[in-house]
Amino acid sequence: MKHTYKITGMTCNGCRAHVENALNKIEGVVNAQVDLEKAEAFIEMEKHITIERFQKALGNHYGIHLPGEEKKKHSLHKKEKQGEGTGVFYCPMRCEGDKTYDKPGDCPVCGMDLVEEVNSSDNDDSAYSKPYKKLLKKFWISVAFTLPIFLIAMSEMIPNNPLYNILDLKYWNWIQFVLSLPVVFYTTWMFFERAYKSIKTWNLNMFTLIGMGAGVAWLFSVFGLLFPEILPNQFKTESGTVHVYFEAATVILTLVLLGQLLEAKAHSKTNSAVKELLKLAPNKAIRVVDGEEREISINDIKKGDLLRVKPGDKIPVDGIITEGESSVDESMITGEPVPVSKRIDDKVHAGTINGKQSFLMEAENVGEDTLLSQIVKMVNNASKSKAPIQKLADKISGYFVPIVVAISIITFIIWKFLGPEPSNVYALVNAIAVLIIACPCALGLATPISVMVGVGKGAKSGVLIKNAEAIENLNKIDVLIIDKTGTITEGKPSVEMLKSVNKDFDELKVIQYIVSLNKLSEHPIAEATVKYGKEKGIKTLEVKNFNSITGKGVSGIIEGKKVILGNEKLIEDSKISISEDVKKAISKQQKLGKTVPMLAVDDTIVGYVVIADKIKESSKKAISKLQEKGIEVIMLTGDNNDTAKAVAIEMGLSHFKSEILPEGKLHEVEKLQKAGKLVAMAGDGINDAPALAKSDIGIAMGTGTDVAIESAQITLVKGDLHGIVKAHNLSEKVMKNIKQNLFFALFYNSIGVPIAAGILFPFFGILLSPMIAAAAMSFSSVSVITNALRLKNIIID
Repeated sequence: MKHTYKITGMTCNGCRAHVENALNKIEGVVNAQVDLEKAEAFIEMEKHITIERFQKALGNHYGIHLPGEEKKKHSLHKKEKQGEGTGVFYCPMRCEGDKTYDKPGDCPVCGMDLVEEVNSSDNDDSAYSKPYKKLLKKFWISVAFTLPIFLIAMSEMIPNNPLYNILDLKYWNWIQFVLSLPVVFYTTWMFFERAYKSIKTWNLNMFTLIGMGAGVAWLFSVFGLLFPEILPNQFKTESGTVHVYFEAATVILTLVLLGQLLEAKAHSKTNSAVKELLKLAPNKAIRVVDGEEREISINDIKKGDLLRVKPGDKIPVDGIITEGESSVDESMITGEPVPVSKRIDDKVHAGTINGKQSFLMEAENVGEDTLLSQIVKMVNNASKSKAPIQKLADKISGYFVPIVVAISIITFIIWKFLGPEPSNVYALVNAIAVLIIACPCALGLATPISVMVGVGKGAKSGVLIKNAEAIENLNKIDVLIIDKTGTITEGKPSVEMLKSVNKDFDELKVIQYIVSLNKLSEHPIAEATVKYGKEKGIKTLEVKNFNSITGKGVSGIIEGKKVILGNEKLIEDSKISISEDVKKAISKQQKLGKTVPMLAVDDTIVGYVVIADKIKESSKKAISKLQEKGIEVIMLTGDNNDTAKAVAIEMGLSHFKSEILPEGKLHEVEKLQKAGKLVAMAGDGINDAPALAKSDIGIAMGTGTDVAIESAQITLVKGDLHGIVKAHNLSEKVMKNIKQNLFFALFYNSIGVPIAAGILFPFFGILLSPMIAAAAMSFSSVSVITNALRLKNIIID
């Protein structure tokens, strides 16, 4: 008995080996092999073994399930936790890229709180607010116990301290110790757990420094309480008690907790774009069955259902209008404020808002298949991805903590042997201050926070970004390759004229043959002729041996005759002659930017059809703006040279290639890349998919095919070249923001560490208290997040 299972949680070959060994040790397993790349386990067993047994053997770090069960499992989880997120968690620092966890906790690499994903079924804020509320509760408890400790410690500065009239100093020290216990062992214990884990796994991070700094201060104080006679007099007060640092430890921990609280609050704001998108989907819809209207839950809608959309209602799912017409506000998913007119056979999308008229629609994409759900999914995935620039921050962070620990030790030694009396006290306090202020958290947050906000901003503007790498690379492109049909033009061709050039075939017969062939094709031009045929009431004929020749046309057998419909290249390849009169007539139309497929029956040209595809109003303006940015724009099209030239002239393009096949587009991309160019490719058809995948940045028109969208790194919902201008502007702003964040983090640490070490003391007598260092450390992270949040308000049009 053999089965293939999906394994989650593996990040390296060590994980793979561990999983494989654990599975092979299970009784009844004949052989288990684990593939890290595919995240799969191939298990041969003597008899059926339950998944529960496998999971028990793997422990909590890895998950195992049968292929196809993951979606079912998550769906069940969502029902059990309605309105509480997806039950899928990830690290906001992107330490492990797109790795996710199935329960809340701490990132095993950096120690940060894991953040819960959301999806289109969750349209409240609970998934975001839970971590914040949990931290808020702990913070107020921490303040309640830390404040009296702080007041007791600070009272030493009051002449004739009144507290000493109540109890001696040594008893107040014991009170501080008791008050510190809830702070250390409850409200902030997670910091010490993270510090221990970071040292154990040698993934040193901010909590390593916090745990060491606050931990040393607290443990020293406890030791001084219990064994005062062991410590030298330098550490003692005039009354013989040891100087304790319970107030420093608890205030530091409480301030770090405040920083985490502010980060959780700010982090929820970075997801505001997703939250706004989620709120677009209505909860109810009106289904029409046998003329009767009934209100149902959006979760009960099935593909093919007939739905009534009333004036002002949100459209519940993706579908096609079957009766009526209206204007629809699509600004929430396209970023364009002007309502769009919709008629029968036009597509409408979930979350968009109907205008003042009612219409009937047929549901096409429901649930997670709607455009709105895909946008949310894409935004979530992109937010979790790493930009290449983050590798720099990761590399710096890897060396950062050991260097800080070394500086802290050096600081202690210098102050102990060269510092003024009490030198031991100065040495301890300054060493702790160095550990506390040198928090690499701001450095780690610099990139992912900007990426998250930028991706959300893009989604609200109709620019869907698949990963962070696309944001960074788009800012560097040298060349943009664009298709013509559906990219420069609207991609909605229509029949402008039909012509017969053979006395045996009148125009009715010509269109009948054309429609009969094209009804089997999915090309936009074919759809235009089929639609024209329907309007004329043309009856189609049976087609045998249908064949589609990519980039050229179609062929088949109709009424026993060999029929070919396509461009000049297909006609020439078929060795069919074209009369001079026909050539001139076709050339005249092509020079006007029209596409002219020819119909040949039994190797004789019998007619042609003139197809017009209107150029989008925004195309010329968008191309001009891109050229002003120094980007070379090249048009590649499968259309003939005259048509291509006419469009290129109108668009102000000096570089274009016509009659180019899909492999030709791919070769052009490769050729430019070999010349050292960073190439972006924009297209909307199946024939563009290879070039989109090969290019450095693939940009798909959202109005195009699923294959093109899947192959691309950026999707423009409106399917408009102006979206590329938006995407490029967004890329520039995000990269600038990331560089600002990195500067703030590095500049802060380069200044803060020397001051904490006491470099200003010999000149100005200034020392940095560990408590002030803790406050500065927490707010440095918040300042990075605040800077990233500015991206929400940028203008990218």
